[in-house]
Amino acid sequence: MGERVPNDVVEDILGQPPVKSLTRFRCVSKSCDSIITDPTFITKHFKLNLNQSESLISTNAHIGFCNGLFCLASRDYYLSHIIYLWNPSIRLFKKLLATPFTDEVHKKFRRSVVGLAYNSQNNDFKILRLRSVFWGPEAEAEIYSLSTDSWRKVVISMESLRLYEPNFGRIGEIDPPCIFLNGALHTVAMTSRHRFILSFDVNDESFREIMLPFNYSDVFTNYHLALFKGSLAVFAFARSFGVVLCHIWVMEEYGVAESWTRKYMVPMIWVRVGNFYCCTDNGELLIKNATGLVSIDPENRKQNILLIEDADWVGFMANLMESLILLDGSK
Repeated sequence: MGERVPNDVVEDILGQPPVKSLTRFRCVSKSCDSIITDPTFITKHFKLNLNQSESLISTNAHIGFCNGLFCLASRDYYLSHIIYLWNPSIRLFKKLLATPFTDEVHKKFRRSVVGLAYNSQNNDFKILRLRSVFWGPEAEAEIYSLSTDSWRKVVISMESLRLYEPNFGRIGEIDPPCIFLNGALHTVAMTSRHRFILSFDVNDESFREIMLPFNYSDVFTNYHLALFKGSLAVFAFARSFGVVLCHIWVMEEYGVAESWTRKYMVPMIWVRVGNFYCCTDNGELLIKNATGLVSIDPENRKQNILLIEDADWVGFMANLMESLILLDGSK
């Protein structure tokens, strides 16, 4: 094929089929295999799918997913240093090198939060791992870069969060999940003074503070950082006369604390606090109650029983975008 058609035309043609077809085309000839597994073609194909994809943000709140890749880490803290990248489109796993700080960190910390993000400026995937312990040493951060296949430690600079308040305090606790939005990873953090959303910009690797819409210590017994129709949101749960009330706060203008708006307050009968899985693209809540998995429309409060007995897998669902990332062997 390459003898009859210029390579750039061949690349344009191969950039159109789905990933499953491309993996089959590798068997056609050595030249096809060479083009499809070339890092330049993989990047070109990825960016094409990135532009065409309607939804690039995972609705999932328990496992890292970003632009075709899953980041799989054990929930067992003592196994949390074992991390895999998985591309389900091409059925390839990559086990990451262990961080050189693992042994040192395990002696001090008891909680680990992992987030996967795409660095659009450098066309790179990054993993942020935050480690903390309640009322213990200051939280620490590590960053993995797929382009270099290596880990490095970074400093969580509190001065960069509130320049006007240098004695802001150390971060002593980090709560999952870790949400990727607007080029930054977000998780809830706490100092001795208050809780806030800690954001990490993957492009310039800076930490910033985003204020929460309320004081958690007042009413709410549980909460989840999530995405609601493409916006940063907080789902806060409180008990009232035997009924769980879900308060949905949405940040209508990203990064602007004044734009936090309580959109809905949804009563959920026979729901235990914490049985919230995620929010679908159209804004429905996936909740587990006495009948099993149900979806709730927060606008009309209508519940739809999904007739699924074991709902644990719902925490691992995501919007899948196909890519060839990892096909070139390691990067």
